[in-house]
Amino acid sequence: MSILILLLGYLVGSIPFGLIIGKIFYKIDIREHGSGNLGGTNAIRVLGKVPGSIVMVCDLLKGTLAASLPFLLSADINPTGVAIAAILGHCYPVFANFRGGKAVATTAGALLFILPFGFLIGVIIFLITLKLSKYVSLSSSIAALSFFIYSFTADIYVQVFSLLISIFIIYKHKENFKRIKSKTEPKVSWI
Repeated sequence: MSILILLLGYLVGSIPFGLIIGKIFYKIDIREHGSGNLGGTNAIRVLGKVPGSIVMVCDLLKGTLAASLPFLLSADINPTGVAIAAILGHCYPVFANFRGGKAVATTAGALLFILPFGFLIGVIIFLITLKLSKYVSLSSSIAALSFFIYSFTADIYVQVFSLLISIFIIYKHKENFKRIKSKTEPKVSWI
């Protein structure tokens, strides 16, 4: 049962909302524009604020749904494991040739279920950092680190999850950091 739930979590995470919305409503693959990934930030840049925000919310909600699967299916598996499966699904989606996003919104959605107050802290830190820096990648990484620090108020599963996810999010944004250093990373204008 645990393996099936992990697989289901991966498949939920693999739903490529950026690709679906881009192709159905705009007849484009957003991976061929902007940063080239399926995440909410690229969807906002390529499709616009409203459709991009819808992508971001859908990516967040798939993280929440995946993390809640053990509860919904009365299974004895820690939600952090299913959350990791969904995050990997978002980044490497089977439904989109394994070319996905950078894990931020899906991680946030998983946190919304696993540790709601930690989610709230992460969102506040993200928004403050974004307002000050105008860099989504930097804001995402600092929010992930803030959640890791906050995770010490939770159990060991959440601590390990937050450590792994923080490292993963920072790793997924390594090219962004190079562009920030060289002053070629685009700043957001929508905040």
